[in-house]
Amino acid sequence: MHSAAWHLTEDLDDFLSRAGDFLRSRPALHTVPLTVTDALRRRGLYAYGDQAPLFGTLGEAEGGVRAVLVHTPPHRVYLTQLTSEDAEGLADLLAGLGYPMPGVSAERDTAAAVAEAWQRRTGATGKLHERQRLYRLGELTVPKPVPEGRARVAGAGDRELMMRWHVEFVEAAGLLGVQDPAAWADARLAYGGITLWETPDGTPVSMAGATPEIAGQVRVAPVYTPAALRGRGYAGAVTAEVSRAALERGAAEILLFTDLANPTSNGLYQRIGYRGVADFAVYEFGR
Repeated sequence: MHSAAWHLTEDLDDFLSRAGDFLRSRPALHTVPLTVTDALRRRGLYAYGDQAPLFGTLGEAEGGVRAVLVHTPPHRVYLTQLTSEDAEGLADLLAGLGYPMPGVSAERDTAAAVAEAWQRRTGATGKLHERQRLYRLGELTVPKPVPEGRARVAGAGDRELMMRWHVEFVEAAGLLGVQDPAAWADARLAYGGITLWETPDGTPVSMAGATPEIAGQVRVAPVYTPAALRGRGYAGAVTAEVSRAALERGAAEILLFTDLANPTSNGLYQRIGYRGVADFAVYEFGR
């Protein structure tokens, strides 16, 4: 499908042939589409839901790609940075197609511009769901005091726990749609993508994950500690360990997102050595 300078497709290979160089040009700012499309290649197009994803590129021709769109229903549409004019054009295109957009996640100004443009064309109110900050690891510092226990990579025997904690994390974070917990756990187990912190008696008390490395970047996610176990240093310890392991494997950039409404997590990650890169926003659309 074509309109103006946008090219929309459901073909992942077509999208990556057009957008791959653009995505790799700024791997930190493009961490989400890089890791999402990598997961789709490894796990199949329906890894995130029952509907086919939609991909888009803006530009090409002589000027090259200047923005992309990645939508894995039922999740929100993810966009790289757009100008106000480009946001208007995208809203025109998707509204004209009758495309259902449940929300948008993007760099702060882009997300706001798309939400406003979408409301003008459809009447759907854009409600700010979350303000986020993207962080990049500078010099790793293990937060003190380190709690008793140790970190270990989750194995097959932790599958049920991972499934339960994944559901709890998604609910606590207010994420749209839930991947099948079993499929999520199996995908993470396949590459050692979850690390647990366990107490001296072997009881898991916190987890931190990391995406596979692509374009030199790894993103730490999710980080989760059950509510009753928080405030004891477990999340900091396991996040520091995951970050250390990614550095040891040679990742050039180690990234994570935080909810800016949570001063505890923002303070913790800064103590570990993470520094702000850019602010993002998530909007939900409703009538």
